[in-house]
Amino acid sequence: MQAYHDKKGHNPFMRSPKARQGIREECMLSNQQLAELVKKGKDQSKETKFTQSVEVLIALKEVDPKKTDLNINETVFLPHPTSRQAKVCFIGSGDLAVRARNAKANLVMDPSQLENYGGSKRDAKKLARSYDFFLADTALMPRIGKILGQALGPKGKIPTPVPPNSPIETMINRMRTAVRIRSRGSLGVMAKVGDSKLTEPQLAENIVAVVNAVAKKLPNGDKNIRTVMVKTTMGKPAKQAVD
Repeated sequence: MQAYHDKKGHNPFMRSPKARQGIREECMLSNQQLAELVKKGKDQSKETKFTQSVEVLIALKEVDPKKTDLNINETVFLPHPTSRQAKVCFIGSGDLAVRARNAKANLVMDPSQLENYGGSKRDAKKLARSYDFFLADTALMPRIGKILGQALGPKGKIPTPVPPNSPIETMINRMRTAVRIRSRGSLGVMAKVGDSKLTEPQLAENIVAVVNAVAKKLPNGDKNIRTVMVKTTMGKPAKQAVD
């Protein structure tokens, strides 16, 4: 089966964790430091009857958030998935649609269903809210842009194009372990990195994946990161300055 590659010849589902040239490969905080930070964040949380989410907040420095080249919108595949899997929608037909259903995509939408959203911005926005990630047959991308672009674009959810013979099963399975990180024109980035059921070392590894992804998009890599904070749903942030 032929693997999918983007226009630059990269396969986003086989991407190496190495940072771009000039940026350190490892997170500037050790796994042990991050595990201790997670523990502190958990300790500062109130007891609840539900499983709390764990979030990382990354404060930036010496960058201009208004510059378009600093608009971070990345998909990060977590090494330790959370109990809540990301919801994936595939738009397409034929063999890709059959394989997407077999891979148990949360929604498989054929082209005729896509047209139903053309006259309802409300339904299009509801669709955008209902799914974390979108995949689509490459041939449908122009039509999807016209019908759903205004709903998906502002949320950073423009579908990933899927050419024929692509490993859509692998793509869907990996998307379920992913989180989206966005800067939204501010001096900070926030992402959900797991829940309280994961261990401190597991959450630390998830945080490393997010921090490295953010560093790759910054002009001076991790030198543009001021602090890393960890908090639970009902807890106060535990903060660690970055040297």
